[in-house]
Amino acid sequence: MSRIRIIGGAWRSRLIDVSTVKGLRPTPDRVRETLFNWLGQDMDGLRCLDLFAGSGALGFEAASRGAASVTMIEQDPVAWAALQANAKTLQASCVQLVRGDALKFASSAVQPFDVVFLDPPYRAGWIERIVPLLPKLLTEEGRVYVEAEYKIENIDRLTRIKHGTAGQVYYHLFAASA
Repeated sequence: MSRIRIIGGAWRSRLIDVSTVKGLRPTPDRVRETLFNWLGQDMDGLRCLDLFAGSGALGFEAASRGAASVTMIEQDPVAWAALQANAKTLQASCVQLVRGDALKFASSAVQPFDVVFLDPPYRAGWIERIVPLLPKLLTEEGRVYVEAEYKIENIDRLTRIKHGTAGQVYYHLFAASA
């Protein structure tokens, strides 16, 4: 296992274990710092969804910054075990871990979220399958963070408000359209 650090909030500088599942790409520190500058450092009271939790870097970062609840979805058993261990170590009571398929969860979610983190495995068509479900997953003023191997100009019924690149990673922040 390798380790990454949480960059802000109550758990700032704490290290979390990251499984070595093939294809797992934890969001780099610099990108997470930019994302949480865009979202605002204080996540107090927000409901967050990390659809492809992987390392948990985005979800634990949101929880560290005061999110009221963070739901992390992960299917891989090795990544799931690392998420469980990290949640226990951090005593992350606001984090709910769900082992399962992100698409199925997104299709059946009953309550909307303020922030949805979408960083699926690359080259597997996940973004295209999840996009139609995003507007239903968001509160009226909700935001969606999307990380991909390509630049995304538009998502139906969402407005891109920020974007950037870091190496071969393209990252985007979308808001619910009025």
